[in-house]
Amino acid sequence: MSHELKNKPLGSLDEWEDDILSRYPEDERENFRDYENTQRESVKEFYRLNHENQTLDYARTQREKFAKLDKREMGIWEACEYLNNLVDDSDPDTDLSQIEHLLQTSEAIRADGHPRWMVLTGLLHDLGKTLCLWDEPQWGVVGDTFPLGCKFSDKIVFPEFFAKNPDNDNPELKTEYGIYSAHCGLDNVTMSWGHDEYMYLVVKDYMPEEALNIIRFHSCYPIHREGAYYHLMNEHDHKMFEWVKKFNPYDLYSKADNPPNVKELKPYYMELIDEFFPKTIKW
Repeated sequence: MSHELKNKPLGSLDEWEDDILSRYPEDERENFRDYENTQRESVKEFYRLNHENQTLDYARTQREKFAKLDKREMGIWEACEYLNNLVDDSDPDTDLSQIEHLLQTSEAIRADGHPRWMVLTGLLHDLGKTLCLWDEPQWGVVGDTFPLGCKFSDKIVFPEFFAKNPDNDNPELKTEYGIYSAHCGLDNVTMSWGHDEYMYLVVKDYMPEEALNIIRFHSCYPIHREGAYYHLMNEHDHKMFEWVKKFNPYDLYSKADNPPNVKELKPYYMELIDEFFPKTIKW
């Protein structure tokens, strides 16, 4: 990889996504869960770091830090090209660049005739991984996301690793509702920090609400694949999560060995980007 990452348990960021594919095969039942039998020690080590360090205070601090959007100013397509710095030349499983991964997702959505905002969401959804280029550790960029400030669900991958999370020593944060109230709505919940939450902050003034929920919660497998935390969700959340669930197969299953033609597709996506965004935005 061209950029050294702190606390680097994964060979590449794609390794986490490959593990999700093994947990949720396309041809298996909805609630298939096979992560207990994973042979990938790097994935286990990643989740150990993630679960021990993702605390309520950490997420709040990171959100405040990055909500300033003072890291860089660039356009969406420029951000796609910038993210190509994360290509892992040593990864034997794929030779595709980050922008090719994003285009595979968005092109699959486009081919099925979904709204233009959803096609663009496919291009946007992983751009928050630019956090890695600003020296953020992997466990604070990728991984399944989940609510903080309440009891950790046993439906989160490797729940045993939360035993050493400092929030487990706080009685207020160990109950089912924690600092929240029943069906308070996810807008009032602090989520674990990562590329989902960051990208939501970057584009929240530009994209439709449905797109924002996809971007913010596409890695929240405990909710949209396992059915956890429904006690915190309100009716509007459930409505929005129908779009998250609709997006999820494109995120997981659109990868293919044949790369999209970036040069040929660029004019279409530049026009699409211009429909929703100014020439540059703050990151």
